[in-house]
Amino acid sequence: MQLSELKNLKIAVVGAGYGGAAAAKALSLLGADVNVYEQASRIGEVGAGIGLRPSTMNRFREWGIFDEIAKVSSPSEYFEILTPTGEPIMKEEWPASGEQTHTHLIHRGDFIDALLGVLPEDMVHLGHKLEKIQDKGGSSVLTFANGVSVEADLVVGGDGIKSVVRRELFDDRGPVFSGEHAYRTVISTDDAYGMVVDDNLRMYIGRGTKIYLLPLRHRDQVSFDITALCPDSTWAPEVTKDDLLATVEGFDERLVNITRDLDMDTVNVRAVYDIDPVGIWHTDSVVLVGDAAHSMLHHQGQGANSAIEDAGALADALREADSVKEALALFQATRKPVTDALQRISRQGWTEEEIHEVFPGQKPAAAATKE
Repeated sequence: MQLSELKNLKIAVVGAGYGGAAAAKALSLLGADVNVYEQASRIGEVGAGIGLRPSTMNRFREWGIFDEIAKVSSPSEYFEILTPTGEPIMKEEWPASGEQTHTHLIHRGDFIDALLGVLPEDMVHLGHKLEKIQDKGGSSVLTFANGVSVEADLVVGGDGIKSVVRRELFDDRGPVFSGEHAYRTVISTDDAYGMVVDDNLRMYIGRGTKIYLLPLRHRDQVSFDITALCPDSTWAPEVTKDDLLATVEGFDERLVNITRDLDMDTVNVRAVYDIDPVGIWHTDSVVLVGDAAHSMLHHQGQGANSAIEDAGALADALREADSVKEALALFQATRKPVTDALQRISRQGWTEEEIHEVFPGQKPAAAATKE
């Protein structure tokens, strides 16, 4: 689209999470009139740690915000998978992408704060819970619970796994339960029993349980995540310390001790859900991004990265295509095959074959020694 057309484009972004905030930044750099509508009345620190892949960091460099992200994150050299008692299964350096060679480990709250911090203050409107969207073809009207209505040439649905935009216009099937729970918290490095010695992500796996240790040494903290099989599909289940200890039985005693020391009031407990692939992501004036389009399980750590890549690809498509309609079709054609594959892979566990698919050319160390 021509620069003059982009500058006259009125864009409404629904949701101020990873996808929404990143889309707002990328689209505002095109010169468009962008506003973000978030249902929460305040943005608080939530969740634990994530890894931002090199390709994601390259997007931040492209948008001129690399330093803002880098100063609240730590560069990591590799990812390691181990048995419950610490024997190595595989070790993989993070793949480089252009000039960027490191994955950066960051707290989710810091990440959202950094993304929102690079947006103009008056761009983000809190307390706007979407109730209805009317697609008029060349534009759409959003109606919020507070009585506000907004019309936009392009609506970007970045409103997460329970997306109202997706439900209203695209696919009303709900989230899909994975048969797992995730128990997440952040603890001091001093309380990690000496297990955090560098800035590399480690996963201990066995008996249907995965324990992730994701260092946040720039915070003097570590993100501690237990993902365990459980049939209870309650969105926010009630779990006791004894329940957690039962899931880590047989693991390295230091991991057991970390679990035993946890303050349960600080542990985020949730059932793990994703969504089935959505067939169509866009109309002529509405498009889904991030979890609204392709929420995936966290096993490969691709959710936030995919949302950032969506934002960049959407901006690229608007720049390259002749109209909004053509841009949205190009965006889906570019991103959907990638995220369909990631959704499928993220539903898998960590068998030898699955490790090889996620990390081509890498075999588990234990298997390699048998050959």
